[in-house]
Amino acid sequence: MSSAVLLVVHENAEVLSDVEHELRERYARHYRIDTAASAREARGRLDELAANGDEVALVLSGQWLSGMTGGELLAHARRLHPHAKRGLLIEWGQWGDRETGEAIFDAIARGWIDHYLLRPMASPDEVFHQAVSGLLLEWSEARLSSPYTIHVVGESWSGRAYELRQVLGRCAIPHAFCLADSSEGRARIAAAGGPTELPIVVFPNGTVLRNPSDADIALAAGSPVNPERTEFDLVIVGAGPAGLSAAMYGASEGFSTLVVDEGGLGGQATSSSLIRNYLGFPRGVSGRRLAQRAYDQAWVFGAKFAFMQKVTGLRRDDGELSVTLSTGARVRSRAVLLATGASYHRLGMPALEALNGAGVFYGGPTSEAPAMCGRDVYVLGGGNSAGQAALYLARFAPSVTLVVRGRSLGDGMSHYLVREAEATPGVRIRTGTEIVGGGGNGRLEHLVLRDRGTGGEETVHADGLFVLIGARPHTAWLPPEVGTDAQGFVLTGSDLGDGTWPLDRDPLPLETSLPGVFAAGDARHGSVKRVASAVGEGSVAIQLLHRMFAAHELLPRGHVREPVAR
Repeated sequence: MSSAVLLVVHENAEVLSDVEHELRERYARHYRIDTAASAREARGRLDELAANGDEVALVLSGQWLSGMTGGELLAHARRLHPHAKRGLLIEWGQWGDRETGEAIFDAIARGWIDHYLLRPMASPDEVFHQAVSGLLLEWSEARLSSPYTIHVVGESWSGRAYELRQVLGRCAIPHAFCLADSSEGRARIAAAGGPTELPIVVFPNGTVLRNPSDADIALAAGSPVNPERTEFDLVIVGAGPAGLSAAMYGASEGFSTLVVDEGGLGGQATSSSLIRNYLGFPRGVSGRRLAQRAYDQAWVFGAKFAFMQKVTGLRRDDGELSVTLSTGARVRSRAVLLATGASYHRLGMPALEALNGAGVFYGGPTSEAPAMCGRDVYVLGGGNSAGQAALYLARFAPSVTLVVRGRSLGDGMSHYLVREAEATPGVRIRTGTEIVGGGGNGRLEHLVLRDRGTGGEETVHADGLFVLIGARPHTAWLPPEVGTDAQGFVLTGSDLGDGTWPLDRDPLPLETSLPGVFAAGDARHGSVKRVASAVGEGSVAIQLLHRMFAAHELLPRGHVREPVAR
């Protein structure tokens, strides 16, 4: 297979030469570097590459071109090469130019570009290369061509093969899937030693697991399963944004910390293919990558993790909290943080539930999107996760329909996502609509849509359905001492009703009705369902632990109280 193309377009010969030089010096060994001195030449080159079936990894363009803007050219590149990353080249300080700034804002809002890059100022320009390498990493991961990709081979899209893909997704691990009777599937089975029990999971280091358990997957990927000790200052239930934030801050401040999760990293955030409104990530960040970085950060500070483990019991015992794991092991802790998160509601339609994993998916499309090339796809939901899913799928599928029960997309979705969804070619929005049926012969083939205003129904062809509606908290296992609202969300602080708080002191802001047990993130009553809010609550919980420990004159385990000067 020929190398992917990096195309640079600019009408200033000096800029074009400088960018070409930097790209050739750093990337020519693995990519084909191509240039165009005009928009017309660039369009012809993009058309030619598409006709030849050549892969385009990155297109960089100046904004002011003859006959069109750089944003419009990159929009053309997106239609022909939907997987290519696209960036506007600007001069240092040009972001202060009002016209250029508005062009950048508009192009990003319309989904024409991924971000802007500063043209190289010297050689080597590591600021420029940091931006380019970041875009190329995103491209390779989206194409499932990263060397760290795990491959799953199964007899069908559904069944155990789908469950394994869900496990890998929950562990925030890049992975790809192929059918056993495909050419790639046959090649991977042969490389694994010939016909064998399916599904198989092939790891980057050559390890092959045959129909593994969830715990086998976690261990092979290097994730811990069992806790290394039985006494902690803080046990965190859930490894989503709130739990990972609390783990990082808690471990960094000296608390012996254990995080337990029945799945893996990131919680529901891993279903977000691109979070663009998270502070500090101007190009956006996938939920999976954010979770990976948070895990690394917490682990470096000394937090311990136990994955593929359920917490089945929680009680106060001899002044401390006792946490029971699904293996029967018990862990003692001075405090517990409930960061169990929430999952999307099920449709509850037997015909569609039978196709779970075979065209019907609950959660985001990060791993399934490449299989949607050339297909008609539907996304059900009106929140940010649904909008992000639709935009991500539009890079692969020619037709993506966002189905929203509400009358307006803006009722539950951030303004920047609404603008981008409305401007993205191939994305259709159907408000005031619900899905009432569907089916297919072994795989999703059609859906039945109902107009909520008129009651009229329509049967449409569909190859994929991604469901991202509602939120169901993972709190059914909690003891009755932990109060919840009617929907199962945990009550905390001032939301606790009369008679539910057992102590003379007032409960701390995130404290539940069981003293010493706190809640943060999506599982908490009244929480803002945003990644940044969950991260903030996780950090706040650690400060509350300091207050609680100080009131009882307790130090984190392993700390020695400094002698008082006399």
